[in-house]
Amino acid sequence: MQDMIKELFFGFLLIHSSIAKHGRSGNNKPARQVQTRRLQAVPGPGPGPGPGPGPGKKWLTLNGKEPLVIAQGGFPGLFPDSSEVGYAAAIAMGVVGTLKYCNLQLTKDNLGVCLADLKLNNCTDAPIKFPKQQRRYNVNGHDIDGWFPVDFTIDEIMKEVHLMQNIFSRASVFDFVFPALPPDSVFGLEPKGKLWLNVQNDGFWSQHQLNAIQYIDESKEFFVADFISSPEIGFLKAISGSKTFDKTITKLVFRFLSPVEAEPTSKETYGALVKKLNMIKTFASGILVPKDYIWPVGKDGYLRPATTLVEDAHKDGLEVFASGFASDVFSSYNYSYDPTVEYLQFVDNSQFSVDGVITEFPGSASNAIACLAQNPNSSTKIAQILIISHNGASIDYPGCTDLAYKKAISDGADIIDCNVQMTKDGVAFCLDSADLLGKTNAAMAFMDRSTSIPQIQPKTLIQNPFQSGGLQRNPKSKNAGKFLTLLEFLELANKNTETGHAAYLAAKKGLDIVRTVTGALKKATLDPKKQVLIQSDDTSVLAKFKASAPTYQRVLLLTKPISNVPKPVTSDIKKYADAVNVVKKSIIQENKIFITTGSTKIIDEMHTANISVYVSGFSTETLSMMLDFYSDPYTELITFLMEGIDGVITDNPKTASAFMRSPCVDPNSAASFVFQPVKPGDYLAQVQPEALPPASPPLPPLEESDVVDPPLPPVNAAARKEDSKSGGGSSGDGKDGSSESGQPRLVIDVVVTILLLVGLVSLIGC
Repeated sequence: MQDMIKELFFGFLLIHSSIAKHGRSGNNKPARQVQTRRLQAVPGPGPGPGPGPGPGKKWLTLNGKEPLVIAQGGFPGLFPDSSEVGYAAAIAMGVVGTLKYCNLQLTKDNLGVCLADLKLNNCTDAPIKFPKQQRRYNVNGHDIDGWFPVDFTIDEIMKEVHLMQNIFSRASVFDFVFPALPPDSVFGLEPKGKLWLNVQNDGFWSQHQLNAIQYIDESKEFFVADFISSPEIGFLKAISGSKTFDKTITKLVFRFLSPVEAEPTSKETYGALVKKLNMIKTFASGILVPKDYIWPVGKDGYLRPATTLVEDAHKDGLEVFASGFASDVFSSYNYSYDPTVEYLQFVDNSQFSVDGVITEFPGSASNAIACLAQNPNSSTKIAQILIISHNGASIDYPGCTDLAYKKAISDGADIIDCNVQMTKDGVAFCLDSADLLGKTNAAMAFMDRSTSIPQIQPKTLIQNPFQSGGLQRNPKSKNAGKFLTLLEFLELANKNTETGHAAYLAAKKGLDIVRTVTGALKKATLDPKKQVLIQSDDTSVLAKFKASAPTYQRVLLLTKPISNVPKPVTSDIKKYADAVNVVKKSIIQENKIFITTGSTKIIDEMHTANISVYVSGFSTETLSMMLDFYSDPYTELITFLMEGIDGVITDNPKTASAFMRSPCVDPNSAASFVFQPVKPGDYLAQVQPEALPPASPPLPPLEESDVVDPPLPPVNAAARKEDSKSGGGSSGDGKDGSSESGQPRLVIDVVVTILLLVGLVSLIGC
């Protein structure tokens, strides 16, 4: 068992340190070749500098230094809390100096062990190993049933008990594999280890004749904590008055619990004690508070104004540490599910910065602090791959509305997209689907076809692709914005020529779609610097555009996951398209429990034929990512970038833009920290075979029959005329995207998708 643990631990260190220093490419080419092609500092559009205090790393912490990252129990977002592999992952994925947080528990022989909870049954298999050891104890005035460390020796826990995830919604593939660790083992995981020791239940231990101060003092030969925190005033006063305690080495931190909970020594609530910072300063050098003490979140899920706690504590000379950060737990709609945005809210605003964050995902905290905070060159795009929105910034507003598109533009997208639908009278407008019932007020608007048809507007909530997992998008804006005609969309894109943004249009076959779209493009008088690309899943559509508009670049949409593309098939694709749009699974494959199994060679195969590869399906919700990516969108993006992709299609352009404008995007940078990709399949190799589901069948290759389509049928003008007589109306010519009334009308059911991209030549060629 120990050999396997050591192998896994060193495996994580070697994999990630090698990646951080040298980078990697999915096509096994040297990382330098990938960098030469993809990583260039090119001034371009962007959201501009963030809200930080300006150029340079000038932090508003108490000591003016960078906020600390404290890894709570290692990396419990993916591995069992307090496991060796979790701490190893925190070391590998965290910034230099990441502190390892140990939640101290005492055994009946007064020795320490790091465990997530006072109750062993919440974080270990103790009930299975010791079924008769369940007890009931009074803990801070509450009777609690369970298995407690005070009833076991250190040998019993270390040799017989194994850790498990204490949050049952998280991956359980590493449950019951790793033993618990004592603090000295956690401290010794790296040469100059940094340790945060949390003493949560000193009063309870005293009832059992156990002494935490004695244990800490007797363990100095093996470890010395940089920080010791406790929610009990009595313990902190006692240890600060101890003759053997050295305040120059170890800082004491008073930990606040729920505002309504009573502190055991003073019997005052923590909500009352937060107003007595001067008193706390007499026995502690800092405070640790749940993050809501600083940035409250209302019942509606949105941030309230910040409190003055950080500024007040700093005035009294107290450091402030915030806890409760977890990327896979909903926090606030303000963050659009990007975990780094939440960290930046606490460390990079114009008013204050906390002195450290205690997090279950130290990789995301490190990315935020080291790579995204105070980036003075955020208008310079370093990673030269396309940022393509999916229905605009659809994570923030209803897709395909003016607000979604404007947000995507301001967020730094290179390309904004319009899924073009056609009304019966030939009006082209932007909507994600031909089915109006789920996304608009069409059910009411079209009940009486004899009345004038109002403009179609959003009816329901923002599209929530992960609603089954409890993840809902920005409900305050569920009816915000308005849909645009094709011409309005093109004019919006054209107004942003100076920022270098592009338009990305999706249209449906029906009527004369080629004439409709090309007519709208001509009427929009697009800036000559922009270049048009057209996407379709039908090669006959691409062929028709090739004949009528040979200057347009063409993109073939491949919606189903594939494993490879034989050379004859790439030759067929090249006849019709200059690029392909594939799903993420076609580049990095996964199994049934969302763990990567390895990379394909599709990018190599396409690039050999001079075909660019765009990848769709990116978002920031944790459920949109495979487990290997640590619930971090930046880890996912850097991994795909190193595979050699040419563009990302995303619901959240702001995250992709921040990623590509960060200096950490360059894996060959001399900086001490960069975004760190994962090696697809490595995580899977460490999982016990019995924890894996049956192997999935291999994905099929792309075949010629999947690519070449029959010619388009001619437009049925008679059908359009008949439809007009039946009440559908047929007054618009379809060329400019508007009818005589200026309103879109009922959408025709169609089957082929076209994409037009109006992009900068310099970006398309990257």
